[in-house]
Amino acid sequence: MAAPDLGFVEMMRWAWRQLTSMRTALILLLLLALAAIPGSVVPQSDVDAMRANNWKADHPDLTPIYEKLGLFSVYDSVWFSAIYLLLVVSLVGCILPRLRVYWRGFRAAPPKAPRNLTRLPDSDSYLTDAPTDEVLERAAEVLRKRRFRVVVADGAVSAERGYLREAGNLVFHGALLVVLAGVAMGSLMGYQGGVIVWKDGSFSNNLTQYDDFKAGRFVGVEDLDPFRFTVDDFDVEWIDDPTNPRYGMARKFVAGIRYTEKPGAEEKSYDLRVNHPLSVDGTDVFLIGHGYAPVITVRDGEGEIVSSGPVPFLPEDQATFTSFGVVKASGATPQIGLEGMLYPTYSGDPNNLGSVFGSLGNPLISMQAYVGDLGLASGSQSVYVLDKTNMKLLGGTTENLFRVDLCPAKIDGEENARCETSTVELPDGAGSVTFEDIKPWVRVQISQTPGKMVALGGMIAALAGLLASLFIRPRRMWVRARREDDGSTVVEVAALDRSSGGEVGEEIVEVVAALKGETVKEEL
Repeated sequence: MAAPDLGFVEMMRWAWRQLTSMRTALILLLLLALAAIPGSVVPQSDVDAMRANNWKADHPDLTPIYEKLGLFSVYDSVWFSAIYLLLVVSLVGCILPRLRVYWRGFRAAPPKAPRNLTRLPDSDSYLTDAPTDEVLERAAEVLRKRRFRVVVADGAVSAERGYLREAGNLVFHGALLVVLAGVAMGSLMGYQGGVIVWKDGSFSNNLTQYDDFKAGRFVGVEDLDPFRFTVDDFDVEWIDDPTNPRYGMARKFVAGIRYTEKPGAEEKSYDLRVNHPLSVDGTDVFLIGHGYAPVITVRDGEGEIVSSGPVPFLPEDQATFTSFGVVKASGATPQIGLEGMLYPTYSGDPNNLGSVFGSLGNPLISMQAYVGDLGLASGSQSVYVLDKTNMKLLGGTTENLFRVDLCPAKIDGEENARCETSTVELPDGAGSVTFEDIKPWVRVQISQTPGKMVALGGMIAALAGLLASLFIRPRRMWVRARREDDGSTVVEVAALDRSSGGEVGEEIVEVVAALKGETVKEEL
């Protein structure tokens, strides 16, 4: 006869049992780990907006698909949040019933001794002249010293140990909940932002000065710590050994900064290095990148300055630090746009532009110039992307392409004696471009993660629970003593290991040796 169909209530109970099973919790934990992979592979907008924007510009076909899937903000996506919440529910539903079972088992007395101990796989017996009470008393004492819980009843000693193995399992799974709670605290009550600061430039921790900023749901502008810092110096150590395969790359870089924790506070100094953040009242300032910012002045056809200041160029080659950048002069009529490359140590070959080293040995910029509409009215354009849809390339013929090839008049404030051309006139009377100076910049990440210590504590507890569940061996042991008609006492000792791979034979030998003492008569 076919089984009756499940009703709504029965179906819900079945679904709940499936969700709260340990197997489902492990599957969801694996899915969460897999779901986090795109967050490590695809640039995240809330972590590094510049890198994400560059990726979008380089992959215009994939970008719409990735945006619909939420791959540029994985940890805020609906599907990631769904896995996260299901894992939390599954762990809670799995742990609570096991806690009740464990508590009952923990309080329960060790089970009574089986009728025939010698039938168990691991057992031993011997004869002695000692009374049964003395044997049982000694057995209880020996087992207590071996950290067993002991009960003496019905002419036998029942002992059990290893209760903490299941406790380790529960601690491990409970600690996962603590880790998830810590991550949630950081997401809801913390914030993270990034900003590029030039050498001799300053940053104040307020929303208007961030290049990109992401705040948790419960974070307001008033929660930002009012610290301020100035980048006084930036020191880079380059690998200058030609035999080194990493020749030309930066080995280490340090930003010397001055900071105040709040307005009017004492000014302090700090050397900001990679993996050595500055901590101010729970807010961490990380050094995560560096590059160069040419100081470029653009004048229109009337000679009026329409754009001036440092413009960050983004490194595209870590070996030579060849960098890409965009200059937008929106104040000109028509508007002027420039895009091109910066070569920190120009190779000297105008037909094959390139850089041979990452330091500022002989800097050169080579850009193309456009006039028209920069498309800034949409308000969604990246500062590192030049929209050329409504712009015309100046001198735009393949045979006679006009390039803005300039060296800086100064290098980090010092006169550049090697520079021959720091200003060029644009074709068609569009204006001029001057390469005034070049400054190093550093990219810092400012973050506050209030749940990180909670997550760390959870991870430590999870490790402790895992070790306990792996190395603690739960086992039971029984000792029975009975008097024979000839006046001797038969002592039977047996043990049962409750974990796979456990060996109790050696422990039985040790317990029997401790029980025998000087009262042994003969072996059975």
